Amino acid sequence: MKNIYLIGGTMGVGKTATCQIMKYKLSNCVFLDGDWCWDMHPFQVTDETKQMVLENICFLLNNFIKCSLYENIVFCWVMHEEATVDYIISHINTQNCKVHTISLVCSEAALQARLRKDVDAGIRTEDIIKRSIERISLYEKLNTHKVDVSEISPEQAAEYIIRYC
Repeated sequence: MKNIYLIGGTMGVGKTATCQIMKYKLSNCVFLDGDWCWDMHPFQVTDETKQMVLENICFLLNNFIKCSLYENIVFCWVMHEEATVDYIISHINTQNCKVHTISLVCSEAALQARLRKDVDAGIRTEDIIKRSIERISLYEKLNTHKVDVSEISPEQAAEYIIRYC
């Protein structure tokens, strides 16, 4: 039985950092960040590019599922709508797999502090703070296991997910 971890959360909450740690803690593990499936310049969100990224994600996840080497597949992306999670699950082969749907959540203050560090370091632009904070409440509505990362490190989040989710 393979484990597929679908980990969502607003921008800056710590998805990639947590998943990178999980990749090393889980045996025979592969990690995919949804952002890698449409890394373009200029970044354009249209109906066409949204459909393309979903197809890219499902194609790669299905290839990881098909590969006998992998026991654990870790995927992260913003996934702020139930329809996105449902689309991915319905377009991958989940036979002989346990799918874990998880949302990383945190307080507005914690998110703002994390994003401020990235903005100050030149990693992100100022507008990310407002856009990300506006999405916080969307995760409470999802049918996912919520992991509050407000006061824990990505290492602690990874340990929690592996043990309890």
